[in-house]
Amino acid sequence: MSGAPAKPGAAAPEVGGPLLEVRDLVVEYATANGKVRAVDGVGFSVVKGGCLAVVGESGCGKSTIARALVRLLTPTSGEVLLDGPAGRQDLARMNERRLRPIRSRIQMVFQDPYGSLDPRMTAADIVAEPLKLRGVRAKADRERAAADLLDRVGLPSSALQRRPAEFSGGQRQRIGIARALASRPEVLVCDEATSALDVSVQAQVLALLNELRRESGLTYVFISHNLGVVREVSDEVLVMRAGRVVEHGPTATVLASPREPYTRALRAAALDPTTMRGRKPRDVLATAKGAP
Repeated sequence: MSGAPAKPGAAAPEVGGPLLEVRDLVVEYATANGKVRAVDGVGFSVVKGGCLAVVGESGCGKSTIARALVRLLTPTSGEVLLDGPAGRQDLARMNERRLRPIRSRIQMVFQDPYGSLDPRMTAADIVAEPLKLRGVRAKADRERAAADLLDRVGLPSSALQRRPAEFSGGQRQRIGIARALASRPEVLVCDEATSALDVSVQAQVLALLNELRRESGLTYVFISHNLGVVREVSDEVLVMRAGRVVEHGPTATVLASPREPYTRALRAAALDPTTMRGRKPRDVLATAKGAP
């Protein structure tokens, strides 16, 4: 990823080598009819503090990439290189023993704010769990840190002892972000992190992600189907279709002058309110139907 100018409100990426680099990534799934190649030779890189968006329609392989980056699945081939004090390490080929101490460096915010949180746990316990894994032994210290993280994502102290069912979708997604931040990650992979939310709440979560990036220099890989959403957060965009990259470049350039017909179709869909994913507020529905 090249050092593209930062968007207003976003952090300026540091000049230097990439923090995360993916080379010739291939992911295949076994089916009754043989192997299906979900991701076919994908490559990209992201500098520290940068944001790369991966966009495309459902089934194009973008969520498979997200899961491969955080090793929720093992790539068939290729490299996922994460830079650090010990040099560049290939997460794709590591066994679980070697991977365990590195997992905290690259975390994920999931698409479903309703299904990604344990309904039996309080918000404080959900956020404190990674702290325990990180070695924070004293319960009081974990509770204090969890309260600070929830405050950081804009939730009040009264939220600490409430369970997921007591929160709205946007609030649950904020808890998911706080849980990811508890591991002190350098890279945050957001897999359709706003698509299940009301369009108005999407804007709030995107603003939060930009604020966190500006404050702490987080590096993002942002998975989305919607070019209108990635416009708000990303420096560069990778457009995928059927497991392959069809276009890649600075977000502003790709959105203003897309080279590929497929990208132009995605851009047109992003501008049409009838194609919006997620729950839509009434004013958007009225606009889509041509109501005054």
